Amino acid sequence: MTTIQPATALASPFPSVFVSHGAPTLIIEDSPGRHFLAGLGTRLGRPSAVIAVSAHWTTQTPAISGAAQPDTIHDFYGFPRALYAMRYAAPGAPALADRVRALTGAAVDPSQGLDHGAWVPLMLMYPEADIPVAQFSVQPGATAADHIALGRALAPLRREGVLVLGSGGAVHNLGDFRFGERDVAGWAEDFAGWLDGVLTAGDEASLAAWKTLCPHAKAAHPTDEHFLPLPVAFGAAGSAVRTERLHTGFEHGSIGMQAYAFQGTV
Repeated sequence: MTTIQPATALASPFPSVFVSHGAPTLIIEDSPGRHFLAGLGTRLGRPSAVIAVSAHWTTQTPAISGAAQPDTIHDFYGFPRALYAMRYAAPGAPALADRVRALTGAAVDPSQGLDHGAWVPLMLMYPEADIPVAQFSVQPGATAADHIALGRALAPLRREGVLVLGSGGAVHNLGDFRFGERDVAGWAEDFAGWLDGVLTAGDEASLAAWKTLCPHAKAAHPTDEHFLPLPVAFGAAGSAVRTERLHTGFEHGSIGMQAYAFQGTV
């Protein structure tokens, strides 16, 4: 069993990060999003552990996985066989899960594995699968402000080299998904541009009010779950957030692949 003990504080905290994980086939596609994620681990460096905030684990109240050896969950249907054979055998982080529970009040789920919102980007970022991972849920019934607050509660862990990795979609409308399409819908570009401006300005108030401030919010996110990992990652930066744009672009017509790193005062 891998344990995570409180570590010596780093001079510069590990950034929190949001990535768009795209379709499950991202991991076997030759695409800009895949190439970006394949280089991101080297760009960021090696964290002591990962808290993977996945759009694909939704709960009524916050939860953190405490499995010592989390399973690889293939939570998708009708895709190429190669995807179902993939395993990401990273160790779990039960001790870290207990610390997250203490910081956020999240329930510890002893059996939750890693769904594709977690293992697809992590397999590209850290293919050796030797960094402990605990998965964190999102709550579609809660607000973006609630998720910013959850992230902020996790912020002290960044001083110990923990990567808070939000994994969702900057724009995620499967109803407008067009496999291989290069042209991007105007509403999708408009939403991504609005979001980029809010994040690069460190504008927490606008991020919290995204559903009312952006006229294309409902089109960009018919449901909230793929957006909510983003405010967690933003909140995990702490206060006075500084944003670095890591990647931009669209795949399959309406899937926004934007990614950001956040730093702030912890």
